[in-house]
Amino acid sequence: MRIAGVNIPDHERVEIGLTRFFGIGRTKSLSLAKKASLNLDTRIKDLTRTDLANLVKALEDFQTEGDLRRQIRESIQRLKAIKSYRGFRHTIGLPVRGQRTKCNARTRKGKRKTVGSLTKEAWSKIESQQKVSDIKEE
Repeated sequence: MRIAGVNIPDHERVEIGLTRFFGIGRTKSLSLAKKASLNLDTRIKDLTRTDLANLVKALEDFQTEGDLRRQIRESIQRLKAIKSYRGFRHTIGLPVRGQRTKCNARTRKGKRKTVGSLTKEAWSKIESQQKVSDIKEE
């Protein structure tokens, strides 16, 4: 079933199905179902037209999907623009919230790269790439 542009499997319970929306987890799905006066144990396929109308109406009060993604992207761009510490960490792809990076942080840092001695040519190539990326950001 498609609700507000999001595909939700028919066999899922309402409580779980609502978490398919970006920005809605288990807690918000409970409050959303309560606001739309839905039974949490019913399946998505068993919802009536009035239930769906109430659900769509209740969803308007929550910021989800594209609006929420845009707000997050704009917040990160603002941090980068004011050149804050957090913005700098976003720019270079390191953890933002104080996590250690010596032995963990593979999700943010990406695949391991072997670091060794570089020739002058290789070092100048890296520096030129960094300058180009700095110019593009400004």
